[in-house]
Amino acid sequence: MALPGREQLRSAVRSYFEEPGARLFKALGLTPNAVTLLGFAVCVLSAWLVASGWLIWGGAVFLAGGILDLFDGALARLTGQATPFGALLDSVFDRLGEAALFVGLGIYALRSDYTDDQRALFITALLLALIFSQGVSYLRARGEGLGVFTRAGLMTRTERVALLGIGLLLGWIPWLLPGLLILIAAVSCFTLFQRMFTIRNMLNKDP
Repeated sequence: MALPGREQLRSAVRSYFEEPGARLFKALGLTPNAVTLLGFAVCVLSAWLVASGWLIWGGAVFLAGGILDLFDGALARLTGQATPFGALLDSVFDRLGEAALFVGLGIYALRSDYTDDQRALFITALLLALIFSQGVSYLRARGEGLGVFTRAGLMTRTERVALLGIGLLLGWIPWLLPGLLILIAAVSCFTLFQRMFTIRNMLNKDP
């Protein structure tokens, strides 16, 4: 089960956003791997801004990093530079960039004026969101290693990036950010098992 209209939206984004953006990066002379590393650097900058308490700026920069992530694969296909190592690099630095933001959020929580109980809840939700979201990503990679390709699930990286970015942009609203972390943790946990059983069913169909 996936969100309704997700594939149609992805197709539209690919046609009207990714491909024109890839042509722009090609004209600038950037390689797909350079775009991957640039996106990671932007995420690290976002994490530093969040850790420093600049939530709105951190959210804007994080969303910019998420947008950059759309272009490396499209640029690789456009320029004929798609390689297994490039795909590996993209996957690793996607995870590292997302983890960097969680570190920034953790430092923000430690420096905030939350009570001890509020801080404990924030950090717990943060760690669970990180663990389950990384688990979801691992299942996709492990499934591909077994010859099964799937993006099934309600809470994929796209949804996480969007929710985290929005939560940071609206971080001045009390408890919105912790609430979104709890939501990400809970739905990512569901998605982990959803994807696990999807992969099991796909493997069982193989002759």
